[in-house]
Amino acid sequence: MSSSQFRQPKAALYRFVTVLAILASPLAQGANPEQFQQCVSDLEHKAIAEGVSENVANTVLAQVEYLERVIELDRRQPEFTTTFADYLNRRVNARRILQGRLLLRQHHDLLQRVTRETGVPPAYLLAFWGLETNFGSYFGKMSVPSSLATLACDPRRSRFFTNQLIAALKIIDEGAISADQMEGSWAGAMGHVQFMPTVFLQHAVDADGDGRRNLWNSLPDALMSAGKFLQSMGWNPDYRWGREVLLPADFDYGLADGGKRPLSEWRELGLTDAFGKPLADAPIDAALIVPAGHQGPAFLAYHNFKVIMGWNRSEFYAIAVGHLADRIAGAGGLQNPPPEDAPALSRDTIKSLQLTLNERGYNAGEPDGILGPGTRRAIRQFQSAHELTADGYPDQALFEALGLETWTQ
Repeated sequence: MSSSQFRQPKAALYRFVTVLAILASPLAQGANPEQFQQCVSDLEHKAIAEGVSENVANTVLAQVEYLERVIELDRRQPEFTTTFADYLNRRVNARRILQGRLLLRQHHDLLQRVTRETGVPPAYLLAFWGLETNFGSYFGKMSVPSSLATLACDPRRSRFFTNQLIAALKIIDEGAISADQMEGSWAGAMGHVQFMPTVFLQHAVDADGDGRRNLWNSLPDALMSAGKFLQSMGWNPDYRWGREVLLPADFDYGLADGGKRPLSEWRELGLTDAFGKPLADAPIDAALIVPAGHQGPAFLAYHNFKVIMGWNRSEFYAIAVGHLADRIAGAGGLQNPPPEDAPALSRDTIKSLQLTLNERGYNAGEPDGILGPGTRRAIRQFQSAHELTADGYPDQALFEALGLETWTQ
């Protein structure tokens, strides 16, 4: 019997225990109406204590409902991880690029105004807008007060969502939008650019001069607010987000986790631009990102890449924003697109991989089914020790070398 046949039940056990923990939550089993109402009453007192008017706190919270669907979505873990190719191709496609280019012309004056005031170029503003709501075509249909009250009364992330709920009540209190019109995602993200309520309070602006900060019905307010938010996180108008690069054949992929280096050092290490030309001699630091392993594209990420991740902590998201912005601005596709036949690995498969690496002495951390930096580091160490391409990316050669028979279950 193969070693993988022993390890797969261990990975499955983690999933089983997680499911039991979720089901053990009273709210996961179906909220007790009295418990929910008591929680909402407590939230009302807290909101008033933090400056929400009694009228808004009383009126809005008297109408919130417990949304079981919100808890289901909060608990949902995807069965399979998303490949970089699938993620990028779904978000940066021909239709979205074309629409972005049309909107670039249609909203030229507004976009130029936002760029003048914030330093964020038009194509990036459109890229965020496109990824967040497909250029305003879908904001979400959940009642934001009810969603946030449901999540605030759930123990998993109660403090975070309590703060979001109070911020949402303050937005209603200031007259930005009425409670019945405040719709958004299941987690409370709102409007054209999907701001969470606390981000709205800090960074939303009234750009059209009507006396309200309206991210649902005012595109000037929404795009200027997006620009102000990025500006507040340190957007550098002198540089782009990053760029695709080519790596030399003998490249040490361990450098991909080595942090930022001056562009001149990357040149000395043999990196070129995507067309094989020398990198520019610019005084800027960059980090190397290889999101799909040695067979996929490589990117040098500049300071603005980190700013994009301040909006969303996903590297895939940040690359998609940057690449969509490039395409809207007129650039072509990737010179080395990610392989589309790479399978989506299940979380159980990744847990099994992590368990096996740990057993072999390569520290992948607590098996959690997430392919994070620690797991990639362990993979790379194993690959290097077994004369495989040490890119930290799980492929069939890695699974075979580890004696795991299945890698695409």
